[in-house]
Amino acid sequence: MSVLLAVDQGAAPVSSPIERRRSGVCPDCDAPAVVPTADRGERVCEECGLVVADDEIDRGPEWRAYSHRESQAKSRVGAPATRTLHDKGLTTDIDWRDEDAAGTPLSDRQRERVSRLRQWHERVRTNEAGERSLRYALGEIDRMAAALGVPRPVREVASTLYRRALAEDLVRGRSIEAVTTAVLYAACRVEGVTRSLDEVAAVARVERTPVGRTYRYLAGELALELEPVDPAEYIPRFRSELGLSERVGRTASEVVGRTVAAGVLSGKSPTGFAAGAIYVAALLCDEKRTQAAVADAAGVTTVTVRNRYQAQIDALGISAGDGLSEGSRASLDAEGSPASSTPVVATETPPSSPSPPSPSSNDWRDSGGDSDDRDDDGSSGRDSDGSEDNDESNESDDSDEHRLSKP
Repeated sequence: MSVLLAVDQGAAPVSSPIERRRSGVCPDCDAPAVVPTADRGERVCEECGLVVADDEIDRGPEWRAYSHRESQAKSRVGAPATRTLHDKGLTTDIDWRDEDAAGTPLSDRQRERVSRLRQWHERVRTNEAGERSLRYALGEIDRMAAALGVPRPVREVASTLYRRALAEDLVRGRSIEAVTTAVLYAACRVEGVTRSLDEVAAVARVERTPVGRTYRYLAGELALELEPVDPAEYIPRFRSELGLSERVGRTASEVVGRTVAAGVLSGKSPTGFAAGAIYVAALLCDEKRTQAAVADAAGVTTVTVRNRYQAQIDALGISAGDGLSEGSRASLDAEGSPASSTPVVATETPPSSPSPPSPSSNDWRDSGGDSDDRDDDGSSGRDSDGSEDNDESNESDDSDEHRLSKP
């Protein structure tokens, strides 16, 4: 029956027992569950227990090691090929120690000769301008990745994206620093590592604005299908930096889920949105933190935290009259409750006539600093009604917490 099905589906039937054994199909029960056993050198079917083959060739090393140091000492191979190096790690290096294989120090004449060999060896490895540029770019990616503390797979993906951009001639006319920072941020998005564009630009040798433009250009040219950043991914890190409990983290995730479903996230930066949810959750769980502390942990301004917090409690239908300042979760637990008309009262009165906004007063970390720049999730930096997401032009930027009181 399995052979007939294979023929109907257009696949080559497995006829002989040898071919069936090589393809991983058990010759007795026709189950594709033949697996090798490393300790006995056999191939056994996991379904019926049939030993399909024995006396398999052990392709591992002929020596044994009982510690990592012993394994490194006995190993006779180098590191695997990697795209993080311009030559993929396939070339050899001359050791910097002036000793021979037996550990005997070299003579003065031999040391001078080996020093010249090292110098020419480095020149030969990067004898072309393209190789030198690639080496510098991959070194920049490795430096920024180490500063951000991202794992090794992110560096591999970033190096692969840069090589693709270089092969498609997308680097020409742009600075190497901007391209390397953009591909590193894209690699973080691909691998699901929560790093904002501000954090990546902070360790780069270029400003945030060209990095954002280069990232959007490369994402379009390389056809990177990236989903918008989920603000809930930032909550565990912000909660840990603020020293809040896991209960606050769960409540903040719930606030993010409900407000995103209500359409509040449209045109907003995910970091500022997560900061507002953390602030709301801390109030609900009686673990209050100041807006300045939340803004410092999230890397945004207190005005951004205040605006996101106000928009979120309006979308949830809760206010000071619902007991938000006392930490009551009754209003949050009641799904679908209508929005309360009771306003949130602040202890300090904002200025009656705020000064008109100037281009230098924009929140560069949240709005991008340019009218055609976008936020981390690729949005245009506008609300759903088309208005600009400019926090500091609407409210004064004071660091005091807006304390809630019952009307």
